[in-house]
Amino acid sequence: MKDTNKSILHKDGISYVLPFILITSCFALWGFANDITNPMVKAFSKIFRMSTTDGTLVMVAFYGGYFAMAFPAAIFIRKYSYKAGILLGLALYTIGALSFLPAKMTGEYYPFLLAYFILTCGLSFLETSANPYILSMGSEETATRRLNLAQSFNPMGALLGMFVAKNFILARLNPLDTASRHELNDAEFQVIKEADLSTLIAPYLSIGLVILLMFLLIYFSKMPKNGDQSHSINFIPTIKRIFSIHNYREGIIAQFFYVGAQIMCWTFIIQYGTRLFMEQGMDEKSAEILSQEYNIVAMVIFCISRFICTFILRYLNAGKLLMILAIAGGFLCVGTIVFHDIWGLYCLVAISACMSLMFPTIYGIALKGLGDDAKFGAAGLIMAILGGSVLPPLQAKIIDMKEVFDMPAVNLSFILPFICFVVVSIYGYRSYKRVLE
Repeated sequence: MKDTNKSILHKDGISYVLPFILITSCFALWGFANDITNPMVKAFSKIFRMSTTDGTLVMVAFYGGYFAMAFPAAIFIRKYSYKAGILLGLALYTIGALSFLPAKMTGEYYPFLLAYFILTCGLSFLETSANPYILSMGSEETATRRLNLAQSFNPMGALLGMFVAKNFILARLNPLDTASRHELNDAEFQVIKEADLSTLIAPYLSIGLVILLMFLLIYFSKMPKNGDQSHSINFIPTIKRIFSIHNYREGIIAQFFYVGAQIMCWTFIIQYGTRLFMEQGMDEKSAEILSQEYNIVAMVIFCISRFICTFILRYLNAGKLLMILAIAGGFLCVGTIVFHDIWGLYCLVAISACMSLMFPTIYGIALKGLGDDAKFGAAGLIMAILGGSVLPPLQAKIIDMKEVFDMPAVNLSFILPFICFVVVSIYGYRSYKRVLE
């Protein structure tokens, strides 16, 4: 039986409650950025009259920023501090969000991709800093529980992002469907595009100002320096050392596939639901908005499940619980594929309950015992977020085929998340077996 009485926010008589609250706020802020962005694949595809595959360039730019900046962030944090990394992350987040205004003024798609890339360079700094910082705010025995608690506030920001995407972007775009937009002449198309882009950028400009305020709050707050003892880089020896550890090396692979599964399940729920509801006679815009409501329900389930799973972790090994949830997620993917009615959508929504624990648990297992090397270890795990950039375009290519083997292509495309959950379940099993050995 695990020790359930240890405080997760105290160590050696030091309280980390206030720093924990401030840093946990950042988890909600990047949750907002992630989940206001997922529906933008559909929005940009419509606004610029592009295919779903072209629309997923948003995800390539978004999660590519995580990949590109992870190790530079780790080097910066190692040289300075977790607090400095968080501040730089918030600064880049602000610049990226406010860059949506000049992007809109160009009227072109690619400046928006650059803005997303800058924004997520900031998120890369934030996650590379905040996750190991939270792990260090107490005893190592309670580290995974502490990170799961902090990550529980991430879906709260994500819910707000989804709500804003549905009510302040998708619902306010011009009601013309994709087919009708292709029939417009250039002048008519430009008028509608200009109005839609003005609608799309407003929430990003608002969150940019909120992030600026958060930057000032943390800048003027006294934060603990635990975990900041060593400032030497020693990049190559450190990388060799951490990659020699099975839990860490396999954790990067598991995280790559988990993030890919998460982004695919949340991004393409709109395409999945839109096909289903349009077959029932609903117009495209109404079908998209209703599908986003199901996405919000999925995030509510995700949020509730994370709190429940964080409690269960007091009594159950993290690797074992990870394995159980990944297997359940795989079965629900099968339901998403084989059911072509509302039950398929229900299965897709239910997958979020299984995903709730995965990111922070893989993170905690992989970094366990790394000590100060966790700064570089965290960077590798953040780079693994590249899965959210690589895998969704592959799924989009399947969706653009419309029909495969006499099945709706959007249904069959969920074979990719199924494969991802198989990989995660294997990691959970191997991690659990190592504890027993």
